[in-house]
Amino acid sequence: MSSQGKLLNLTLKIWRQKSRTEKGYIETHEMSGISTEISFLEMLDTLNDQLERAGSAPIVFDHDCREGICGMCSLYINGQPHGPAKATTTCQLHMREFKDGETVFIEPWRSSAFPVVRDLMVDRSSFDRIIQSGGYTSIKTGSAPDAHATPIPKEDADLAMDAATCIGCGACVAACKNASASLFTSAKISQLALLPQGQVERTDRALNMVAQMDEEGFGHCTNESECEAACPKEISVENIARMNREYLRASVVSRK
Repeated sequence: MSSQGKLLNLTLKIWRQKSRTEKGYIETHEMSGISTEISFLEMLDTLNDQLERAGSAPIVFDHDCREGICGMCSLYINGQPHGPAKATTTCQLHMREFKDGETVFIEPWRSSAFPVVRDLMVDRSSFDRIIQSGGYTSIKTGSAPDAHATPIPKEDADLAMDAATCIGCGACVAACKNASASLFTSAKISQLALLPQGQVERTDRALNMVAQMDEEGFGHCTNESECEAACPKEISVENIARMNREYLRASVVSRK
């Protein structure tokens, strides 16, 4: 076997769309000699290089860190958010997950709250507005406190850390038949609701983030856990139950 590993020949069916207002279509590309050692995005880079050399427009897709931590690489691959590998972002997906001769469909996220910008790139600023609606947290300023100054139960610290690993990629929305953002919003609410530092604005945060989620046009939770199955960081749907409890509590105690 060469240093490139095995070589694949693939048929790629890729969504092309020039703008938000223009109609999209599927474009077919035949690729040969793809090393199983390269990543999925590197495969798209190779295709774009071939398109540019031929004088054609390259395929637009989102990417940034390519280390699985920024959440930018948002693609449906054969109908699965981020592709066939569990708990793996598209940028960390390698071509060894595919078979020689396979046909691979590549599409953007599908949600009215994530409008297509061009080709495979969608506008996910609705997520930014949900986070912004949560506001600030009131904390003591000045010199940094000692690490043990605020005791936190180990279980709460672990749950808060698990929720904080959400990278906001939108796979949960893409996997849900209602395009619900409940897993994302609940993770952002949970990571602060579980910690003493997040208690001052706890009530307003829950009310405002849920209201903003609804305003953005995301659907309601279907309780089918497809979001958890598709999440590359394996965020638990237990956070959705916690968000619902936080929202109920906030609705009772709110003075607004």
